[in-house]
Amino acid sequence: MAEETKVKKSFFQRNAEKEIKKEEEEEKKVAMGAFRFGAICLFSVIFLGMELYITLIRPLDWHISYSAHLSLSLILTYLYKPFAERFHKKAVWILDIAAIAVAIYVALYFIKDVSFFQNRVMMVDPMRPSDIFASCGLLIILVLAVWRTMGMALAGFILFFIAYAFLGQHIPGPFRFSGMRWQNFFEMLTLSSDGIYGSPLSACVTTIFYYFVFGALFSQCGGGQVLIDCGMKLSDKTAGGPAKASVVSSGLMGMVSGSAVANVTTTGVFTIPLMKKAGYTPEQAGAVESVASTGGQIMPPIMGVGAFIMAEMIGISYSKIAVDALLPALGYYAAVFLLVHNIAKKNNLGGRESTTHYTSAPVLPRLYRLIPVIVLVVMIFAGMPLPTSALVGSALAIIICYISKETRLSPKEMLNAILTGVKQAANIAIPTAACGIMIGIVVRSGAANKLTTIINEIGGSHLLPALAITMVGCLILGMALPTVAAYLIANILFATTLTKLVGNIYPDMNSNTVLLVVNMFIFYFGVVAQITPPVCVASFTAAGIAGGSSWKTGWTAFFFAIVAFIVPYAFVYQPAILLQASNPMEIVYACIMLFIAVFFLAGGVSGYFFATIKQPAMRAALFVAGVCVAMPGFVTDVIGYGVGFIIMIVMIILSRKEKAAKVSA
Repeated sequence: MAEETKVKKSFFQRNAEKEIKKEEEEEKKVAMGAFRFGAICLFSVIFLGMELYITLIRPLDWHISYSAHLSLSLILTYLYKPFAERFHKKAVWILDIAAIAVAIYVALYFIKDVSFFQNRVMMVDPMRPSDIFASCGLLIILVLAVWRTMGMALAGFILFFIAYAFLGQHIPGPFRFSGMRWQNFFEMLTLSSDGIYGSPLSACVTTIFYYFVFGALFSQCGGGQVLIDCGMKLSDKTAGGPAKASVVSSGLMGMVSGSAVANVTTTGVFTIPLMKKAGYTPEQAGAVESVASTGGQIMPPIMGVGAFIMAEMIGISYSKIAVDALLPALGYYAAVFLLVHNIAKKNNLGGRESTTHYTSAPVLPRLYRLIPVIVLVVMIFAGMPLPTSALVGSALAIIICYISKETRLSPKEMLNAILTGVKQAANIAIPTAACGIMIGIVVRSGAANKLTTIINEIGGSHLLPALAITMVGCLILGMALPTVAAYLIANILFATTLTKLVGNIYPDMNSNTVLLVVNMFIFYFGVVAQITPPVCVASFTAAGIAGGSSWKTGWTAFFFAIVAFIVPYAFVYQPAILLQASNPMEIVYACIMLFIAVFFLAGGVSGYFFATIKQPAMRAALFVAGVCVAMPGFVTDVIGYGVGFIIMIVMIILSRKEKAAKVSA
């Protein structure tokens, strides 16, 4: 039987599971030579020191700070994940040492000649041989680092774009362009804000680094476990309690971590076994956990890394993005919460009388451990600089670590916490910088404008076809690439088109609002690609914990998260969902509309709406009603509200009859 299951797995499924298993095996490797560990400690401390200097003392010229940040990230990448370890040959250490040497050379090169680069005139001054050598070396070690850490998918994308840069003149059709010369290519790559050292890497240098360090320290002070325990306790004794607890705890934890797979592995080990004991199938348990964990990347106040990069790229403050994203994020979690409630009611799972409950130490005495994240959120929304907010939160986390004997850190444990945060920051800098290569090529080749022309020819001036094409593109990118990379590439490919179309539909809307709506649409689909088959790493990870079929878990999660595919369309046509409206009543109506739509959709997906829906046609009608309510327009509103409330009345009457029959029996 096991052999049959193996045969039936798709290529994508096998590949994703292989990558997950390989990652887990590498994470378990703790044996490390003293010299290598010492080098990691040294470069991590230098990394942390540089970032603290930038924020607390004085900022450095971007040629220095950006190149040093990327070089240190590359050095740590080759130390943590050397090719010698991948190929199990000590001789390959020569490649890793050479890559580290090149990374050091590039950083020193920019530091030594910073005055030259500050005064250099782009596209006028020629590239020196030393400039080309440094740029070529950086490109090679960066692509190799991407291959080593992110797999061949992202590395393949980069190589494809590089080939396009030099062979564009030989390509027939609308994407043909004059091509790039080597000198212009390397100038764009490392000496302009369109390449590797562009806005995405800027967000890593000025913001994201500090939040990874904060996350590592917050976890050490016990704050992450308190969030999990709070979520588990809040819903544990209601119908489907373990599943609801998974939704709440993953949502709370996701506000801090912002990583779908990290959330699954952190909260799933508690929630999935409880859900299975309560009666959920392994596939349902894994799907609930993966959907709830994925939502952490869209849940304010601390969303996924992509949200920080979005703020940097579109010039809108992160606090505004977080506030505006709150309503659709709550709608997402409300849909998942209602869904697991309906499944529990339908199958009579869990409840106060159930013997399956979560046990932990009392939460109330440990609530003080949440002070760092509370202060962090208050500072963000008070308008304090993001790095300062993260540093204050980190300092508070360190102080709180020493309040309780349980969380008190030894010097070695403190060092490990810092190493963890710096390592995570280095890991995200690699794909972010790599995406700068593709961004620069797309900008210089005009590929985004050419794609706009194609989309306009397909859909004319209509927004819906453009949205559908963008959705498919984002999902494909999100399946193959990390969320950050998927968002960045989708942004450069589709944002221009959507911005023009949304601006035409809403001529009175200011440009910042248009940018926010478009980028949130792209960001959402980059996120939900994590739970979209055939490649859904979060779902496969949860399936591994649950012991269920990866394929079934992936599709179950896809249907459980179906509301996430509808909400982005809704907020493009009704920006009030993103709190973009001049009249407060529009926002109130959008809120009511969204949650009524979620109410109908959850009933249609689960097959329970006050009572079990036995007719498939009625389930389909209720689902369609939810979609109609979410979409603007008088006709769709009449259909949606009319059909939805009629079904609701019918199901309430049926529910009362069933209860009366049980009482009489």
